[in-house]
Amino acid sequence: MRIIIAGCGEMGFHLSKLLAKEEHDIVIIDKDPDVLAQADILDVISIVGSATSYKVLEQANIKTSDLLIAVTESEETNMISCTIGKHLGVKKTIARISNSDFIHRKDAFDLSSVGIDEVIFPEALAAKEIRKLLKESAAITTFDFEGGLLEFIGIPIGKDSALNGKSLKETNYLNPDNNFTPVAILRDVEDVVKNKTIIPRADDIFEASDHAYFVAERDGGVDRVLALSGKKQYDIKDLMIYGGGPMAFVTAKHLAKKYKIKLIEEDRARCEEIAAAIPNIMVLNGSGTDLEFLMKENLEYMDAFLSLTGETEKNILAALAAKETGIKKVIALVGNIEYIPLSQNMGVDTLINKKIIAADFISRHVKKGELLDLHSIHGLDADVIELKVNENSLICNKKIGDIEFPKTAVVGGVIRNNRSKTVRGDFVFENNDKVVVMCLQESKKIVQSLFR
Repeated sequence: MRIIIAGCGEMGFHLSKLLAKEEHDIVIIDKDPDVLAQADILDVISIVGSATSYKVLEQANIKTSDLLIAVTESEETNMISCTIGKHLGVKKTIARISNSDFIHRKDAFDLSSVGIDEVIFPEALAAKEIRKLLKESAAITTFDFEGGLLEFIGIPIGKDSALNGKSLKETNYLNPDNNFTPVAILRDVEDVVKNKTIIPRADDIFEASDHAYFVAERDGGVDRVLALSGKKQYDIKDLMIYGGGPMAFVTAKHLAKKYKIKLIEEDRARCEEIAAAIPNIMVLNGSGTDLEFLMKENLEYMDAFLSLTGETEKNILAALAAKETGIKKVIALVGNIEYIPLSQNMGVDTLINKKIIAADFISRHVKKGELLDLHSIHGLDADVIELKVNENSLICNKKIGDIEFPKTAVVGGVIRNNRSKTVRGDFVFENNDKVVVMCLQESKKIVQSLFR
């Protein structure tokens, strides 16, 4: 597929990286040559110029392209670029937007009439991610397959975890019902810039400070995995949000019906705007880094603290301060993706980046061939992919143990006839099975070839 990406900021760059891995032909457009320089490490074509220029879009061969994704920081640029691109012949367009009205008032805004096929609202996607993390309070990441029949869960391995210091084979007793499968370990290796990704085998040992990832069955498996972290799973009812910008506002609006919320904002006029727009939350004028103020507002009685201002340093400082008071779940928004793999070592439960979440969302909708679904987890050099077995697949009617499956890949689970299974070596694949696999980049092509 030939794809043009307008904007090489953090979101555009990450999206280009994800899609280039899938062997799409990628063209990136940006007005800033210095920003484009970061894309030199990718197998992509770079063009300096405006994505709203006919000349630039024609230089990118827009009329022979399958998809235009406009993700610059300017909503107007993104919408105009898609409109012009559609006029010049691109098959499909996606625009990043910052105005939620375009999503909530689809009846009033027919964007397809001006050449915009789909819109992406990063703040809303991040808010949904936060809602999932609050639901599974012991998890650092979570998403599901086939409506939740199988769930992918990441947990931190604490010193009190039953997994700490044990090999995979030594922990079999912790999974008596075989309703979850360990699929990856992310380890912070001293003196190494990049964390190490391990596809676990029988003799691999879990260590404290690891992030461990599992595929689990909805009934029973999810709760058992969450218990393995050494952290208690609990219900969240009261939460505090620091910030009054777009991310904090959308999140508060998204969560207001389910949780009792106190929102802290430094600008008094903005406080009044938020209070008027979301009347069922408490809005307070103050600073999320002023611990004395927060304690007066009963911070220690909150179940969760969300630090969602537009400033990364403030968010991390506020989150760390909240964690020190004993808050059960702390989530911070960061602008620099390099912080994300370090979240547990920093003491914050989860660091999120809305641009990365949006880029991952788009990449899952640009699927290639037999892939039913694709998820990339930042920090892991691996993807979770969902594939379908057909009657001509090399693995059809064969046991897992009899297949030359790459050692850098593992089957997390199978969905058959709308029922989920976490499987072992004697499991036999059948036609129409949907299979969830975790694999390193080096083995993805081999894994896909088994399903063709």
